[in-house]
Amino acid sequence: MTKELETELKNILNYWMTYVPDHENGGFYGQLDNHNQVNPDAAKGSVLNARILWSFAAAYNLNPVEQYLETAERAYHYIAEHFVDNNYGGVYWTVDAQGNPLDTKKQVYAIAFTIYAFSEYFIASGHEVAKEHAVELYHDLIKYSLDKQKGGYYEAFGEKWEPIADLRLSDKDANEKKTMNTHLHVLEAFTNLYRIWPDEELRVRIIELLEDFNAHIVDQETGHLRLFFDENWQSRSPLISYGHDIEAAWLLLEAAEAIADQAWIEKLRVLAIRMARASASGLDTDGSLWYESDPLAKHIAREKHWWVQAEAMVGFYNAWQISGDPVFLQYFKGVWKFIKMHIIDRSNGEWFWGVLENGDLMPEQDKVGLWKCPYHNSRACIELIRRMAG
Repeated sequence: MTKELETELKNILNYWMTYVPDHENGGFYGQLDNHNQVNPDAAKGSVLNARILWSFAAAYNLNPVEQYLETAERAYHYIAEHFVDNNYGGVYWTVDAQGNPLDTKKQVYAIAFTIYAFSEYFIASGHEVAKEHAVELYHDLIKYSLDKQKGGYYEAFGEKWEPIADLRLSDKDANEKKTMNTHLHVLEAFTNLYRIWPDEELRVRIIELLEDFNAHIVDQETGHLRLFFDENWQSRSPLISYGHDIEAAWLLLEAAEAIADQAWIEKLRVLAIRMARASASGLDTDGSLWYESDPLAKHIAREKHWWVQAEAMVGFYNAWQISGDPVFLQYFKGVWKFIKMHIIDRSNGEWFWGVLENGDLMPEQDKVGLWKCPYHNSRACIELIRRMAG
């Protein structure tokens, strides 16, 4: 199976190197459809560009192919020159096709991904300025976003870090002060930063985030994640996100392992299995994982998104490694089989956004876009290749 994953990783990266670089305006195009038709006027997102940078830097760190490092360098320089706000700190949410600031809000989620990517790029390149950028962005989050009374991180700000009314990452999200999603990726970012900058205060911040998850975000009765909160950590939504459940199951443990905190490692090994079992309640009979559900409305969103399947592969494999329970290995194999049959685009490359319950492609979704990126699927391949080798 390792060979399959190595081939798929190579295919994913080749797609992004072939179709997505914007040779006219620099960086990468902001949008391609399922037929690889470019929208040359599409806005370019900080999250997409950070995820491209992370993917190619991480791929190079796994297998030092020079073209991977060159692509990472392209992404790094574009982010540093066009997304980083040298006046007020942080990064812009979007720039226009020519690289001029467009939406200048400071979304903490986007800043977290930039820290994550800059840290990985430093490992690949040894480029000291990338490390300095990552540390500066970390300090921005501590200065402006950290809730020093109740813990956690506020969701979004204006260009000058002033309060704004609309805090949402996307139209699908609740407009709340704190979210699981942002906290998960701040933790992920701080974990990667700690690998290159083992600062004691940063270690404390990682432990605080693990405490936030344990005390507020993970529902200790069900093993699912709570998704949206007010500033006092009061839950504001009943929704269950199966993909985030299984993603968090392994990312929380990874954070504890990065800081070598044995007490947290033991606690999170137990929790990882519990969360994997909770997520498995969203498995369909074909091996795929549903998108989300609303238990109060007794409704399941029976869509099968690419990123959910990618995270399920890692999360279930991780649960099998910890527990030895063969059911998790069965889940992993079922998801990978589904991906190969329904999610990988054998004609035009990369992965489809997802399919509906009846197997049809989800309509009007990007192959490349503000949210459609190489990070979930390349990371799943990279993570699993490493685990199988280890």
